[in-house]
Amino acid sequence: MSRAVVTAPTEADWAVVRAVRLAALTDSPDAFEAVLAEEQARAEDEWRARVRTGGYRLAWLDGEPVGLARGERHRDEHHLVGVWISPAARGSGAAPALVDAVVGWARGQGARRLHLWVVGDNPAAHALYRRHGFTPTGRVQPLPVRPWQTEQQYALPLD
Repeated sequence: MSRAVVTAPTEADWAVVRAVRLAALTDSPDAFEAVLAEEQARAEDEWRARVRTGGYRLAWLDGEPVGLARGERHRDEHHLVGVWISPAARGSGAAPALVDAVVGWARGQGARRLHLWVVGDNPAAHALYRRHGFTPTGRVQPLPVRPWQTEQQYALPLD
C-alpha cells in the first residue's frame, strides 16, 4: 500500500470534503456528534464556507481520498475533530498523518494546547491519540445529539 498524503483542501475541493464526510457518517454514525441527514442537507455554500476556515485536512492514498480531519478554534481553544479513515485504508498510516497535519495547523494558529473528544468506546481512537501524546483531561460529557452516549476529552500541550 502506498504512503498516505495529506492535503489542505481549498474551497474548490468542497465536494470531495463533503463526500468523505458523508462516507464517515455512513460508516461510523456513532463516532461523531453530527447526524448524516443534517450533513446531507447542507447546501454547497455551507460546505464552501466550512472549507474556507482552513482547518480541514484530507488523506489520500493512490490518488483517492480516504480520510478527513478538521482543526477548529472555539474561543481561545483549538480542537481536533471528525477524524475518520475509510475501512480499506485503516492501518495505512493515514490516521497518524491526519493527526500530525491538524497538530501542525494548530501550531500555525499559535495554539498552546490542542483538545479533542473521543465518542464512546473506541479503543483504536484512544490508542491513536495517546501515541501522539494526547492525555485524558478527566472531562467526560454526554453527546448533545445522543445524550445516552458520552465523550471523553483529551489534550496535547503544544508549547
